[in-house]
Amino acid sequence: MSETAYVNVGTTGVKVSPLCFGAMSFGGDADYETSAEMFRACREAGINFFDTANTYSGGASEEILGKLIAGSRDDLVITSKACFPAGPGPNDRGLSRRHLTRAVEASLARLGTDRLDFYFMHNFDDSVQIPEVVATLDDLVRAGKIVYPAVSNWAAWQIATALGVSAAEGLARFRLVQPMYNLARRQAEVEILPLALAAGLGVISYSPLGGGLLTGKYGVDKRPSSGRIVDNQLYADRYSQASDFETAARFAAYAEEAGVAPATLAVAWVLGHPAVTAPIIGARNLAQLKDSLAALSFPMPEDLRAAVSALSPTPPPATDRTETLKA
Repeated sequence: MSETAYVNVGTTGVKVSPLCFGAMSFGGDADYETSAEMFRACREAGINFFDTANTYSGGASEEILGKLIAGSRDDLVITSKACFPAGPGPNDRGLSRRHLTRAVEASLARLGTDRLDFYFMHNFDDSVQIPEVVATLDDLVRAGKIVYPAVSNWAAWQIATALGVSAAEGLARFRLVQPMYNLARRQAEVEILPLALAAGLGVISYSPLGGGLLTGKYGVDKRPSSGRIVDNQLYADRYSQASDFETAARFAAYAEEAGVAPATLAVAWVLGHPAVTAPIIGARNLAQLKDSLAALSFPMPEDLRAAVSALSPTPPPATDRTETLKA
């Protein structure tokens, strides 16, 4: 990948590849050897952006990624996350100052690094006030543990509230958001992606393939023998509506007619949104990874993106006013 192919993360000036590799499978579906193969393939494709979390594979994802980045750490942009339960204790979770200060140290140790480039709040914690979370993250920035605060799975109003607190108090602000976004789940288009554009935030959206829904393996009466939606209850619940499989069928037919792998088209469609910095791609093995990596060189002009968008319902706007106002 040439230097000109890299993109800025919001207004940070940090340059990353237009795809981010999500290491959720490391230490779980992918053993060390398979993880290393995928890491090498990503690096050969020019990817310098890697995402993980403290709870992925019980911490094994961070440990494996840490081994793989040794020797090239300064060439890479690394993220991790905290919020979900990381242990059996009542304080081994959430966004309290107590938990975040301990969780970041544990992630740094597993990754074998002295800082995280972006540190995500993995979910919203309604037991901790937003100003407390913002203040804790500012302290972690000042301590050099993290470079930029980031946020995942928060509503737009929650993100905007945090940005307001940061501005009012002169504290480090969120610089990167990570929402779910794919052709079957387009809610982020309503408020989160417009907020990101308006506030100069980077976006690394997750699940561009919809847990495998958009890989051509699913349809109205079509299911594979195994896969996340088949084997994992979380994904089975997430993609359980009849409309999801209708979208999958229309999308698979469109991709076949266009002569492109569904996974390539699905990732390229997400990347085509002007607010998206880099979709997070993931895989269980090298064969699965190939089609997602191909999105790096797949063109997505506006007319093609519009045609693909028409295959699924456009979410309603954020306000109740859907009619056109006339002067």
